Amino acid sequence: MSLYTGIIIVVIILIGVGIIFKYKRSKNIKENGIEVDAVVSRIKEIEHEDAQGNTEITYQYFVEYQNQSGETVEAKLGNPPRLAVEGTPLRVKYLPEKPKYVLRVKE
Repeated sequence: MSLYTGIIIVVIILIGVGIIFKYKRSKNIKENGIEVDAVVSRIKEIEHEDAQGNTEITYQYFVEYQNQSGETVEAKLGNPPRLAVEGTPLRVKYLPEKPKYVLRVKE
């Protein structure tokens, strides 16, 4: 096996581990999360350039909500609604032990 093939295998394994981690985290939030009102607080634009020089823009959405202690928390929204803008109200679920990542409650 060449070094190049070995690197590709390691990258594929790491991507798979990341996907499994995100799935388990989302499942845990869906099953055990606390549901609260939130508002889209900011939208972060991220530019990516592929090997051919094409630019792609993706967005990360963040929400603010109050946790059980009454503290305001800003968290990354795992499944943002289409066409959301800053100020958009929505319901989210969060885990008290990991409040910085939330999932939108789909209505």
